Amino acid sequence: MEEKIVYFETPGKENTPEVLRLVKERAQARGITKVVLASTRGDTAKAALEAFAGLDIRLIVIPHQFGFRERQRFPQELVSELEKKGHHVHFGTMLFHTEELYGSGVPRVMATLLRTFCQGIKVCVEITLMACDGGLVAAGERIIAVAGTGAGADTAVVATSAPSTKLADLRIHEIICKPWI
Repeated sequence: MEEKIVYFETPGKENTPEVLRLVKERAQARGITKVVLASTRGDTAKAALEAFAGLDIRLIVIPHQFGFRERQRFPQELVSELEKKGHHVHFGTMLFHTEELYGSGVPRVMATLLRTFCQGIKVCVEITLMACDGGLVAAGERIIAVAGTGAGADTAVVATSAPSTKLADLRIHEIICKPWI
């Protein structure tokens, strides 16, 4: 099999429209109907909602967990809008941000290792595990995960999901796009 990977010259939110176009194209080519998407303030979720309107694609939006910041930045009215349209928002525990619980052990090592690819790859793995842990994707289900660096989206992968208790079952099949860093 031969497939194209898009590398962005710089990371960041300016890549979001192209990421969503590439995800739409790959989802349709692979018959994938679920996109797991990181969105902290809701801007990426809104863009995806528009980009995938009218398609048989369900969004599983993963904002920061409650308590990560002093106040939740993902707007509650957007949660309602997404859910009315058949999508889900999951405020699960961010698995690689648990230094308070585990010190500098496995979560930090995993995060550091995955960041060697880019920040977005680390988040794609984390949100895929979180979505599966939350019951929004089935273990073994093929999905597309979308994340970014700072704000917006600049990374997307095709993956087979797994819960955090079975991390070794998670598979990244394809990198659709990422920053060239």
